[in-house]
Order: sequence, then structure tokens, then C-alpha cells
Amino acid sequence: MKANIAIIMGGYSSEYQISLLSGQNVFKHLDRSRFNPYRVVISTEKWVCLDDRDEEYPIDRSDFTVEIQGEKIEFQCVFNAVHGTPGEDGLMQAYLELAGIPQTSCDYYQAALTFNKRDLLSVLKPYGIKTAVSFYLDAGDTIDEDKILEKVGLPCFVKANRAGSSFGITKVRKKQELIKGIEHAFKEDDQIIIESFLDGTEVSVGVITYKGETLVLPITEIVSENDFFDYEAKYQGKSQEITPARISPEEKSRVEETARLAYEVLGMKGYSRSEFILIDGVPHMLEMNTTPGLTEQSILPQQARAAGISLSELFASAVDEALKQN
Repeated sequence: MKANIAIIMGGYSSEYQISLLSGQNVFKHLDRSRFNPYRVVISTEKWVCLDDRDEEYPIDRSDFTVEIQGEKIEFQCVFNAVHGTPGEDGLMQAYLELAGIPQTSCDYYQAALTFNKRDLLSVLKPYGIKTAVSFYLDAGDTIDEDKILEKVGLPCFVKANRAGSSFGITKVRKKQELIKGIEHAFKEDDQIIIESFLDGTEVSVGVITYKGETLVLPITEIVSENDFFDYEAKYQGKSQEITPARISPEEKSRVEETARLAYEVLGMKGYSRSEFILIDGVPHMLEMNTTPGLTEQSILPQQARAAGISLSELFASAVDEALKQN
């Protein structure tokens, strides 16, 4: 009997529209000979399941089921394509664990940890994973510009601590721009992280569990037409994403080792995509995404294709792994 798979998409963050595109792409490619896929849109207003005519049926949140034309549908697995909250910060993972439904991303603790850039980098530092010099601010803190810049220098990056897709990020070149950057980041989150500028080659690498094994995918080099890999560069064609990256065999090996180490140390499952800046051959970690973009153009699907894995195989493997854990 074919398993009913709920593909959750949308979410409560600025990444809502991008998540819908990811979810639609999973729905398009998930193997119909093995699975019955259903699109489930999660938003602040409602949780609904869409039928083939885009008619909406409310999800019963007490057990994550849906009634469609008199028939109660139970899901054997949830494919998580929600970027940002509540799909990437652990909330959906915890809810689904309580409901006893397997899901394709990492567990709730790992999701919450990796979604918090500060906490993630703090946990990985003792394992020898290099990072930028950083300064933390919470909403309401006194802002001492001299103290901040003395630590991180110029230029620097001001980022929302818990936001994806480069929302709430500013590159600050002059002291006068710092307050504006901080205000911009605080619109996305009440915690921010200010990091020293790392001048090197930016790379992104997917690490996934595939057919029972930890697999490091081919590395992508990011060459942004903008000053850095911001939202426009990421989603509006203002960047070149070169897979495989034009880096030396030694650099490739170091990035692969570091990405695999981070994945395994954290006890990850499902998909991850980590961002690094290579400086003198040494990878410095920026962040890890645990529900990365899954559109045709997204980096992880590009890397899977370069590894000879079709989207149908990539998505089916995630469901198989989740069902195995149950």
C-alpha cells in the first residue's frame, strides 16, 4: 500500500513564498508509484491541505489528519519543506514527534540549535571549526558602536540571529552605517549577530543522509554580482553558482571534512546545507540550513544533480529514511 505523504510548505516567516516553491517542486517530483503526496500549506492564519483543484481542507491539528470529501486521511510521513519558523527552528519537529508522525528533517533539538547562528557556532568551535569574530546584541541592549567595531572591525556584517534566506542582513562599511544595519536586523529577530568580514571564497555544501549513509554532495562556489550573497543574489539571479566549485583538491577535502564533521557531531538527519568562507584554504563556517531550498534552481538540488542523483531519487530517499526511523 502506498504511503500518504504530507508535504508541508509555507510557514510563518519572510521565506513563505520561497517555501511554497520548494514544496511544489517536491510535490511535482515525488514518485507517485510509491507515494500519495499531499500539499499542506502552513500559515499563521490556517493549516490547510490542497486537493488537485487547489480546494482547501483544514488540517485537524490534534492529530495532523485531514478530511477530504468525507474521507479521513492519515499521513505516514511528513516531508518538511518549510523554511524558517516553524519548520526549521524545531517547532514542527517537536509537534510531529508528539503526534507520532515521522518527518524528513532533523530532530527538534538539532533544528532549534542550527537555526540559532550564535548557538550553532558556539557548539562547533570546540571541534576546531573556524568562524568569524562576532559580537552579539539583544533587543534593548545599549549599543556601543566603538566597542562593537573594536571587536569585529570594518567592513562587518550585521545579521538577524534566527532568520534565513539572507533576510535582515547588511554589510557595513562605515561606522555611520552600523545603527541602520542593526535596526534592519532587529526587524527580523530580537537577537542579532555582528560578524567580522571574511575575505575569501564563499562555498556551500550539502550533507544528507542518502540510502542510509552520510553523503557529502559536490561543493558549490558562490560568486555574487552584489556585494555579498544577499536575497537578490540568492533568488533573483544576481549570482553565479558554480558546481563543482573551482577550488583546489586540498580545499575541497577540507570543506568536505568540516561539513561532514558538523553534520555528525550534531547528530543530524535529513538534508543540510552549510555555508563556508575559505581563507588561505581553511573553511570558516557561517551557518547551517536544515530545510534548504528545494526548487529546481536551488543549490542542494543542483548539487544532487552533479552527484548523479535525480530529484525523484533525492526526495524519495528522504521519505525512506524518515520511515526507517519510525
